[in-house]
Amino acid sequence: MSTAVELQTQRFDSGQPGPDLLITAGVHGDEHVPMQAVRDLIQHFREDAALRQSLRGSVTLVPVVNESAFARGHRCGSDNLDLARTCPGKPDGSVTEQTAHALSRLIESADFYIDLHSGGTELSVFPLAGYVLHADRKILETQRAMARAFNLAFVWGTSAELHGRSLSVARDAGVPAIYMEYLGGISPSPEGRDAGAEGCLNVMSQLEMLEREPPLCAVEEIIEDTRPQSGHMQICNPAPITGFFEARVKLGDTVGVGDVLGSISSLAGDETREVLSEQAGRVIVLRKYPRVNADESIGVIAEREAAT
Repeated sequence: MSTAVELQTQRFDSGQPGPDLLITAGVHGDEHVPMQAVRDLIQHFREDAALRQSLRGSVTLVPVVNESAFARGHRCGSDNLDLARTCPGKPDGSVTEQTAHALSRLIESADFYIDLHSGGTELSVFPLAGYVLHADRKILETQRAMARAFNLAFVWGTSAELHGRSLSVARDAGVPAIYMEYLGGISPSPEGRDAGAEGCLNVMSQLEMLEREPPLCAVEEIIEDTRPQSGHMQICNPAPITGFFEARVKLGDTVGVGDVLGSISSLAGDETREVLSEQAGRVIVLRKYPRVNADESIGVIAEREAAT
């Protein structure tokens, strides 16, 4: 029988009345910049006595949720399951199912939740703070405020009907939750680390857990998309064939329906197919990795028709 997975956490508790905030990264093992951002937060709280003393409530930080996937340098763990499709998991299942179970218990015990992501090694995501369109109006308004406070250029509200994710656990537990996405790839990205750490501190201030000077607002656009599959990045604008992808647009561009997002040439180079946009709006996800398999997403368009 396998040993139950235990997440490596760091908790800072002020002893003063206040909420319990959970911050995680590394749900996918190839998203390194968010992991570093959470490690930076841990270091801030360890080394800054004034920061700890000003804290109201408690913050629990998990820099690497999915250690099995991290060891592989891959989105998925050694059982090839995607943690973001496996929650709430099983306490006696495979390594990813156990990890999902441990993460779900942490989320359910929190008052608020922030989950940090990037596009991993294959995708790049326009810097955004997102949330699900929760049926409870009070929770939805709290999530909207948290996402704005995170202070990235783009804010994205998407379907609450997706399952298996960290935010679906929060949704079912009534825990207001947001997530960050910030570019992708394997570069160190100091700006991404800073954005992740600062965004979390901004939200803590908005939740009245910390007192800090609010930054100038960096939010440029807010879109809420009520379609049932909105937010499911892996199914959008699928590749028609396996081959080599070459983008024709840039992250953040505005496109219309039918615009060319990129082209894919077959392995032998004897066939080239264009991928046309299925939506009108902003390009918020774009494939970075040149290899693409048939039916994999090459990009995501946030539709402006749903803008608030």
